[in-house]
Amino acid sequence: MHHATDNRPAVLLAMGPGVAERLLAERHRARLAALARTDPYLVAHELVAPTPAVAAALAEAEVLLTCWGAPPLTAEVLDSAPRLRAVVHAAGSVKHHITEACWERGIAVTSAAAANALPVAEYTLAAILFAGKRVLASAQRYAELRAPHDWLREGAGTGNYHRTVGLVGASRIGRRVIELLRPFDFRVLLHDPYVDAAEAARLGVELVALDELCARSSVVSVHAPQLPATERMIGARQLAAMPDGATLVNTARGSLVDGEALLGELLSGRLHAVLDVTEPELPHRESPLYDLPNVLLTPHIAGSLGNELHRMADLALDEVERFAAGAPFADPVHAAALRHSA
Repeated sequence: MHHATDNRPAVLLAMGPGVAERLLAERHRARLAALARTDPYLVAHELVAPTPAVAAALAEAEVLLTCWGAPPLTAEVLDSAPRLRAVVHAAGSVKHHITEACWERGIAVTSAAAANALPVAEYTLAAILFAGKRVLASAQRYAELRAPHDWLREGAGTGNYHRTVGLVGASRIGRRVIELLRPFDFRVLLHDPYVDAAEAARLGVELVALDELCARSSVVSVHAPQLPATERMIGARQLAAMPDGATLVNTARGSLVDGEALLGELLSGRLHAVLDVTEPELPHRESPLYDLPNVLLTPHIAGSLGNELHRMADLALDEVERFAAGAPFADPVHAAALRHSA
């Protein structure tokens, strides 16, 4: 029993079905129960027509701990959460559930985007290194030949020494990729309209226009947010500018690339691609992307998966702990910043 003087914040979990079980290990639930007044096993999937238990918890909640599939926090929902002061999102983008009404009511928002950025950057690094070595093509050739072969001659044009990599977007993920590329012998180009020459120098990259980046890079990796301005930013012209044999890596959003133009380049065999995202999200059953030898297609797994969700939970609980202590969030989300971020 907690005494009436229990001044820990009341917290309610709100996320899609099946998410909490993957996000929270027993140690997370125990830590949450120690930090807050909460039922760490009660998860709200629905806030508009909630169950009685969720309705009661929502009425008391000062903090919502959200993740993927969290219901939108509309004015109607907020009316039934009069004590709500903060939303701690244990995932990346908050655009799907944080509404204008949240900002109007002065609700503080934080996200674990920094934690979700790490596995995406790791996937990207692996994709870049494997692209330079032509690992996928060599594995396929080896399986076909099953015989001695002059791999030295066949691999004459490959390798990662002084290779040029072009990054589109200095997002959290883009910046993490820049850090991960530092130990290697790459030249790194960057295109980002929000980065100036001084910042590019600090990051150790060369700032160039998008068309020049595509023309000079052996690997082009997309890390820009999904916005009206970035729709199909990698279009037919940019793809045509890429050198023969270059690789496009997309872990951002399918809509940032002109899919038809890319498919043409891939069908011709001129370009290679590592695609963790496509438009539509699930390609049609008959899509050539599944079978093309020069394409590595993965089902949107670059972000947090398996035990990587626990990193997001750790970060989110750190923020709950700061809130409980009356300290500011380490990684607040600001309404203005959302206009040009994911």
